[in-house]
Amino acid sequence: MNILILGGDGYLGWPMAMHFAARGHDVTVVDNYLRRKIATATDSEALIQGPVLEERVDIFQAIFNKKIAYRAGDCADMSFMNQVVQETSPETIIHFAEQASAPYSMMGQDQATQTLQNNLGATFNLIWAVINHAPKAHIVKLGTMGEYGTPNIDIEEGWIDIKHNGREQEFLYPRQASSLYHTTKVLDTDLLWFYVRMYGLCVTDLMQGPVYGIFTDESITDKRLLPNFHYDDIFGTVVNRFICQAVAGIPMTVYGKGGQTRGYINIKDTMTCIDIATHNPAREGELCIFNQFTQQLSVNEIANKVKEAADFHGLDAEIVSITNPRIEMEDHYYNAKHSGLTNLGLKPTLMTHDILGNLIDLVMNYRDSIQKQKTMPRVHWNK
Repeated sequence: MNILILGGDGYLGWPMAMHFAARGHDVTVVDNYLRRKIATATDSEALIQGPVLEERVDIFQAIFNKKIAYRAGDCADMSFMNQVVQETSPETIIHFAEQASAPYSMMGQDQATQTLQNNLGATFNLIWAVINHAPKAHIVKLGTMGEYGTPNIDIEEGWIDIKHNGREQEFLYPRQASSLYHTTKVLDTDLLWFYVRMYGLCVTDLMQGPVYGIFTDESITDKRLLPNFHYDDIFGTVVNRFICQAVAGIPMTVYGKGGQTRGYINIKDTMTCIDIATHNPAREGELCIFNQFTQQLSVNEIANKVKEAADFHGLDAEIVSITNPRIEMEDHYYNAKHSGLTNLGLKPTLMTHDILGNLIDLVMNYRDSIQKQKTMPRVHWNK
């Protein structure tokens, strides 16, 4: 398959590129290093920072004897997006090219503007580049479970049947995001659904929960191939942050009551899910939506799991509750359906003691580089 990956330098984009290239697909990656630039500007550099893409693709080729093509450019630039789609003629386009930090999007007007313009611009340009140059291409867009928010009813898999005054119709499930970043993802879905209806595009939208982990089949072969591992409050997910806090002897900081519940997924399962979606493409004129996670956990449950694994390593981890810097429900109902990908063959990797222990073992090698201030909340939703 000829695959174009937008945002190929990211935490998920780079291992996804290796995954497909190692299996014989023709892969081109695109990135403008926006995440690296924001991380530097906000003092949020990764604990484990991979080489730049130009070096990564050479390392990968030397180890696997497989080639990944790299194109430097900004997906929010329409002329570049048209050019790269026209020249690569992809059958599948995987869209990771967005500013993916909720805290960054809530820092202030400048950061909000950048998030809005980058994310919607990249998606809009991709849509038109496909219409202009690859109308049969399958777009696989990484959405987020954060689009749904925390409704007091079950979260369906993308769609819901509404009965009203004796009539019935299927609609996109109502969205109610709790950050500007997540709101841009809602708008992504609406844009894609509009153009699916108008132009018959083929689109799969993956509503993914927070990802944790760093090891994939390819990255485990050489530490230089590891994805960027963030533990800070801007780009680090809660699992990675808790592990780094436990390793460094910093109390794990639970925001508020800790009852915030979400659907989580291991990075290896992300690779599998996107592979499944790619090999089971949406039909012409279809927006196919999957809820992409493997287990529902509260922040308190995650903290306790990390503590157990850390204590086993002799770390004597501590859990503390701090004032929540975000505006969100801390005690709520949460039940999200997620059968679509398992029905297509996903075998979940759950957050076990061994999985967390392997992450702790890796992070221990970087223990002296962990900075406490980066694990503390530096952004507040309502100043």
